[in-house]
Amino acid sequence: MQTGKINVNTENIFPIIKKFLYSDHEIFLRELVSNAVDASQKLKTLAATGEFKGEIGNADIQVKIDKDAKTVTISDKGIGMTGEEIEKYINQIAFSGAEEFLEKYKDTPEANAIIGHFGLGFYSSFMVAERVEILSRSFKDDAKAVRWECDGSPNFTLEETEKEARGTDIILHIHPDSEEFLEEARIETLLNKYCKFLPVPIQFNEKQVNNVNPAWTKKPADLTDEDYKTFYNELYPFGEEPLFHIHLNVDYPFNLTGILYFPRQKGNAELQKNKIQLYSNQVFVTDSVEGIVPDFLTLLHGVIDSPDIPLNVSRSYLQSDGNVKKISSHITKKVADKLEELFKNSREEFEQKWDDIKVFIQYGMLSDDKFNERASKFNLVKNVDNKFYTIAEYVEFIKPIQTDKEENVIALYTSNLKEQHSFVEAAKSRGYDVLLLDSILDAHMINALESKLEKTRFVRVDADTIDKLINKDEPLPSKLSQEQLDALKPLVEGKIEKTLIVQLEPMSETEPPMLITRPEFMRRMKDMSVAVGGNPFMRDMPEMCNLVINTNHPLIGRILGTEDTDKQSNLISQAKDLALLQQNMLKGEELTKFIKRSVELID
Repeated sequence: MQTGKINVNTENIFPIIKKFLYSDHEIFLRELVSNAVDASQKLKTLAATGEFKGEIGNADIQVKIDKDAKTVTISDKGIGMTGEEIEKYINQIAFSGAEEFLEKYKDTPEANAIIGHFGLGFYSSFMVAERVEILSRSFKDDAKAVRWECDGSPNFTLEETEKEARGTDIILHIHPDSEEFLEEARIETLLNKYCKFLPVPIQFNEKQVNNVNPAWTKKPADLTDEDYKTFYNELYPFGEEPLFHIHLNVDYPFNLTGILYFPRQKGNAELQKNKIQLYSNQVFVTDSVEGIVPDFLTLLHGVIDSPDIPLNVSRSYLQSDGNVKKISSHITKKVADKLEELFKNSREEFEQKWDDIKVFIQYGMLSDDKFNERASKFNLVKNVDNKFYTIAEYVEFIKPIQTDKEENVIALYTSNLKEQHSFVEAAKSRGYDVLLLDSILDAHMINALESKLEKTRFVRVDADTIDKLINKDEPLPSKLSQEQLDALKPLVEGKIEKTLIVQLEPMSETEPPMLITRPEFMRRMKDMSVAVGGNPFMRDMPEMCNLVINTNHPLIGRILGTEDTDKQSNLISQAKDLALLQQNMLKGEELTKFIKRSVELID
């Protein structure tokens, strides 16, 4: 029996492994099973080249738990190791500058992926085990089986032993602090998370737990639409069916495969993030791909697999890495190609999907200049009659009737069709078209579009009176004298809330006696602040609204003409409350008073 010390450059190798290199101890299973897969695939390679002439037979990897012995065992039937190879690959750890490495990476979230890149994957076992055994027999003729054991210190033993089958068993004697890993449900969960698509069959509890040929490893020509849907259900069981997919398959100048799916967003940009799974040669790495793909693409679902993405560095390094930039640009291009193809070849189908992909496209246009340039060709707007236009099409459509006296094209829109219905109907009664802009990013998109479109403005239908929304001619003359107008404004101001700014406006007699309007600029700034969780001052600031009095409405003349101050006060309050009600702004005590007053007026 041989005994000795593992050749490392520092006595602190094991504390470093245990404390810093992995934030989650569970990664040990990924590393050990991945090593077993490597050993199995190397045997197939040797068989293909003629270096191994025996029968490969059943090459499945076995994961077993023995609760009584408190062990977890990972067994493969791969190439195995001789005593000399254990001495070389296990005892001679290729790890230099441990202190410097520790200082550089101890605080990075990417530490989970580091060990394998330094030849330390096996040593992750000491994160959960107080003692580790290796039983191995090489595929080589006349090779003797060997047993290696270590208790987590630099001391080891290595001796010959009996082992009938080719391959390697890694036996972890689980530490009392880590006995959660003796539970079958815990191990099954980890196998499903990290090993679900490894290319060698993995057996646990007498069943195979992985799909060795996932869809992204196949050629697109060999897959049907049903295959893509089936794979999506494999990734996200019970998930809603995706809209469509993109198959990535690149081998030069970098290696990248994968399938990305467009989920149904339904206007929500936040809840759907972090659904892309990153793999390296079918080994799960992370589902947090920020820095690897542009931020807006994190709204997609699916898988990307690339051995060319460095996994052992910080996010800031990732963002400056040449390969990552190329991969990121390629994915962006493929997504834009797919959307443009669908728009050109089947615009009707594209329009049917618009409500689900709108937020994704807007997010991309606002955050990525290259995508913005491409997406401008298929970015749509929808009006309240459910008709779709590109921006260029829409400007041409409304220009003849919605151009003001300053030659500005005015695009009217509603952000809530139910709440702003009366304003929409007022605009439509004049022959105007009204857009439905009700997504969480529309306020930002409006600003972006206005900065690029010459002499084009977007105005919400309740931002002003109908005649001022698109100011074409001189206003209607007022039926009230200047003396009456001078008396009217302070009379109303004395009986309303200070947050309402009184404006006198001569309008058609068919318009309401009073209207609440919400000035476009301040309201839009507040909407944008709320959408991005921005300036708390803007979010919490009470909304300043205009109370516009239609000086041509008969009720306003009655208010001025009555000498009964109580009746006058009631009429002002009633007209004001009707205006508030129209904007869904009448609530609480004021609504109770309005209802009581309405009943009294009916009586």
